[in-house]
Amino acid sequence: MHDATASASTGGVDHLVGRDADLNRIVSLLVSSSAGSALLLSGEAGVGKTELLDAVARTASEAGMYVLRAAGVQFEADVSYSALNQALLPLTDFFDSLSSTHQDAIKVALGLRVGTPPERLLLSNAALALLQARVLKGPVLLVVDDLQWVDRASAAVFGFIARRLTGNPISFLGASRTETGSFFERSGLPQLELPPLDEDASTRLVDSRFPGLAPAVRRRVLETAQGNPLALLELPSALRAGQRGAQEILPYVLPLSQRLQSLFVSRVRSLPTGTRYLLLVATLDGTGDLSTLHAAARESGGEVDLEDLAPAEHDQLVSLDTSSRRLVFRHPLISSAVVEISTGHERRAAHRALARVQSDPERRAWHLGEATLEPDEQVAVQLEQHARRILNRGDAVAAIAALTRAADLSPVDTDRARRLTEAAYIGADATGSLRSASELLKDARRVDPYQRRSLHFAAAAVQLLLNSDGDVRTAHRLLAGAIAEGKHGYDATNVALTDALHLLLLLCFYGGSPEMWEPFQTAVNQLRPEPPPLLAVAVQTFGDPARAEAAAVSQLTRILDTAMDETDSARIVRMGTASIYPDRLSALREPSWRVVHQGRDGGPVRRHLGGLMHLCLDSYHSGRWDETAQLADEGLQLCEESGYSFFAWYFLYNKAIVAASRGDTDTAQALADQMADWATPRGVRAALDYARHVQAVASISDGDFESAFRHASAVSPPGQLARYTPHALWVIFDLVESAIRSNHRTEAVNHVRALREAHVDELSPRLGLLLGGCAALACEEDDVALRLFDKSLSARGIDRWPFDRARVQLAHGERLRRSRETMAARGSLLSALRIFEQLGARSWAQRATKELRAAGWNGPRSDDHPKQELTPQEREIAQLAASGLTNKQIAEQLFISHRTVGAHLYQVYPKLGISSRAALRDALTALEASGFDG
Repeated sequence: MHDATASASTGGVDHLVGRDADLNRIVSLLVSSSAGSALLLSGEAGVGKTELLDAVARTASEAGMYVLRAAGVQFEADVSYSALNQALLPLTDFFDSLSSTHQDAIKVALGLRVGTPPERLLLSNAALALLQARVLKGPVLLVVDDLQWVDRASAAVFGFIARRLTGNPISFLGASRTETGSFFERSGLPQLELPPLDEDASTRLVDSRFPGLAPAVRRRVLETAQGNPLALLELPSALRAGQRGAQEILPYVLPLSQRLQSLFVSRVRSLPTGTRYLLLVATLDGTGDLSTLHAAARESGGEVDLEDLAPAEHDQLVSLDTSSRRLVFRHPLISSAVVEISTGHERRAAHRALARVQSDPERRAWHLGEATLEPDEQVAVQLEQHARRILNRGDAVAAIAALTRAADLSPVDTDRARRLTEAAYIGADATGSLRSASELLKDARRVDPYQRRSLHFAAAAVQLLLNSDGDVRTAHRLLAGAIAEGKHGYDATNVALTDALHLLLLLCFYGGSPEMWEPFQTAVNQLRPEPPPLLAVAVQTFGDPARAEAAAVSQLTRILDTAMDETDSARIVRMGTASIYPDRLSALREPSWRVVHQGRDGGPVRRHLGGLMHLCLDSYHSGRWDETAQLADEGLQLCEESGYSFFAWYFLYNKAIVAASRGDTDTAQALADQMADWATPRGVRAALDYARHVQAVASISDGDFESAFRHASAVSPPGQLARYTPHALWVIFDLVESAIRSNHRTEAVNHVRALREAHVDELSPRLGLLLGGCAALACEEDDVALRLFDKSLSARGIDRWPFDRARVQLAHGERLRRSRETMAARGSLLSALRIFEQLGARSWAQRATKELRAAGWNGPRSDDHPKQELTPQEREIAQLAASGLTNKQIAEQLFISHRTVGAHLYQVYPKLGISSRAALRDALTALEASGFDG
């Protein structure tokens, strides 16, 4: 499938008219440089992208580069790895240089071996390794045309390769239409848009091919083509001789796209029947492989052979590459016209012939599905099996298409409804296709009203309900009821059942009430022969971690030991869910990043969100606060774009807890209020607890310990760890510290007792650190309290949680100073201060500095140095914020993003020596009064 040409033959040498500068730029970047580079070429249909790619490929080959070619095929976008097959098949001689794992992945993906479909990241690494093996014999250029039609699976691998060329003599050049979307992720890669030809180049191109064109006709052609090389070359060809010589009146100017489409249709329709048949087969096959075309021609009963391609080749509709034995269309619109003029009967016959000659079971199943008109259970079964295979490879969209087609061919209504329901479940659970999932569920219910009792139906309906205005309790009743009424026999190997139980686990967590957990526990206890290990662990460590048994924590450790080798993104996310409250998310950083990268490359949206959630939480606790904010922004954008609006509260929480910890309490409180306003009518108790955590930290940051105690106590009352309230473990230090500092000592002592009785220190070292700090805070005897502080701060591994460590150190230093051990106090306080400053935790840093002053420390004072000057934009933003405008309102007024406003305010606060928005007005007034007019 190729773009239009824009070349003229001069002295036997093809010369790109009007493209010298573009060609030189590309050659300089990709061919002349010794380092690997990537470039994405884009432009409208017919602008000459393919001709430019051909010229680059010729130049690269002449320069000693090994050139690999592939092109997307419009009618093959649902066939996984079809484009990758084109690109890598010439490298079969280098397979032996790969590891056995990479060999297996490549061979299975390319259809050279039957086996378990490879995980996307494994295959991507294998493809890169294969190119690196070829590089040992010389530099490589990978050229991929028509990226807009490359299948999703291949696009992800190409994107992976294009982003990892640094240090390798491998270059990547891709081309796609600007007006067409694609599965290829373009962000972060250099791009060059190929513009239409200018008037001079357009004139030269037309004159070189049609020297006898009358001036007036040429002028009309130039006006109509608007610099599009395809139109410049093809419009004159459509004219009669009399029209080209201005002897006949030209037709009235038509829109370019309509003009070209009618031109292609007429050219194809004029071909002999046998030629059109072969072109149709080639179009539907998509590979251009002449051996496949020859085999399919034999299925016509001897009426057609490859010689029938001659008229199409003579008319320059196609070309035959004898070295690779492939047929190539001169332009995608030619193949589109081939399909447009064909009848349904002709298309089905071509698909049927291709199905008979295909050795690849996936392609055979697809062709059979397209060839079959009447319901056929045998074909439907093959398509369903095809869907399972491609789903295992992570191509959920293609799986949905295959299942939907299988449903269309199902003779029995129950089978049709079942397949539609499973397609809807995949769409809702993984891809973000919520609207289409809803339509599929409606179709399934219309075909078989009893289908609503199935687990897949209920699970898909729950996702739709959650991401609309539905409440958690309704979603819980729907899914719990489907599980209780199902005919699964509580078979623990039933994938639909275990998937439903993992979803019900989340619903119970969202709702946070014991009565919601009862049907879940009942179902899990009935699983036979026993619950799957990961589900059994998550029930305890995620559902009610304060009461998790030691055996469950040990089992989680064993499960996490397998995380680095895990390829199932859904399982990685579920591991993360079980790891949140035992503080084991750090063990999943690399697998979680794999999931996120897969999502960015077009993988399942729901898994992408899950990976982001867990990375956000781990980044916050490990002190990577900038990363937390960036990932949270990515998550919020993904929620908005994908329709998974329910999960936005997770990312609001991460942004809010970072803001609260840094002292931006206005932002934190606003985000917490947003979470609470959304969660309350929907019954999402978990989101309310997360919001209260933010409010507690923000209140402590502001020094309002009474409010902090109230917010922390709302998560779990002092003196107890409420059942099925896992977030109670994350506010223990906030609750005890605020209780001590707001005259609620009895409540603090009771809470420490409850924490000890629950042995929360055995759940994670971080909780052990916080429990030790809580116990020391609540202890009235200084010597005992200091021993408790020393013990908790000397525990191994606490450096992994810098903010928690620094808060305990701050409390330790305060206690030491009040015990008149000033030298020791300074050491603990200085250590805390350094961490707070590194994190940007301004309020805590100021508190530590104040304590250090009281301990006789003579370090630098902020008053000893002039305040830093505000930039004009910082000053304007500060004045608007002081007037009461929100970040969003300021952004709208200044025509910048609200994130830019927040970033500027983060710079303004320390320059003015303040820690919150509330102090802005006074600080600006003092600044003006001092004459320091930044």
